[in-house]
Amino acid sequence: MDDDPDPATIRAAVAGDLAAFEAIVVACQGRVWRYLRRFVGDPALAEDLTQETFIRVYRRLDTYRFGSRFSTWTIQIARNAAIDALRSRERRDRLIDALPPPRPTGPPGLGAELSAALATLSPRLRDAVLLVEVAGFTYRDAGDALGVPVGTVKSRVFQAREQLAAWFEADEVDPVRRRRAARPSPDDEALVLAEPTSAGGRSADTDGEGEP
Repeated sequence: MDDDPDPATIRAAVAGDLAAFEAIVVACQGRVWRYLRRFVGDPALAEDLTQETFIRVYRRLDTYRFGSRFSTWTIQIARNAAIDALRSRERRDRLIDALPPPRPTGPPGLGAELSAALATLSPRLRDAVLLVEVAGFTYRDAGDALGVPVGTVKSRVFQAREQLAAWFEADEVDPVRRRRAARPSPDDEALVLAEPTSAGGRSADTDGEGEP
């Protein structure tokens, strides 16, 4: 990826050069935050987790072996930090589901709608599409991060796109259905016209109410 820090900067950071580590953070933090924001569905939590990610990155710099892209390695750490945070939150409060927030009832913005749509995906599909579409990973890099073959990543991303497209299409149809449900059908109108009359031949719903 074009925002990967160069190997010399990484080696300098491993050797304890704080300026080099700051350069790594500047190069990677935007991608990490965008990924975490979609993963957890909470911008504030994503900010906290971005900080936690780079704390973990700093502590584990000496374990990086240059066998994969640095950004791939960093996203793996971010993903683990997010999973840990969601599990911890769920243990503290069983009412919180370890997914992005539920779909809002009012007219949401595009970001809220996308988070709601992502929440409908299985964890495997969501992980794959977040890495490719949000973090900007290639299929190969996403496969490295998830520990699955490239073909599996492609399949999961394809399924995720199909399900997201279906979700947005259904979202466009639902308001129409709600409006139709709110209007009386022709059968309902016929029932109103065919209300039973009283023994005197007047309708039970007295149109002449108030007359002498």
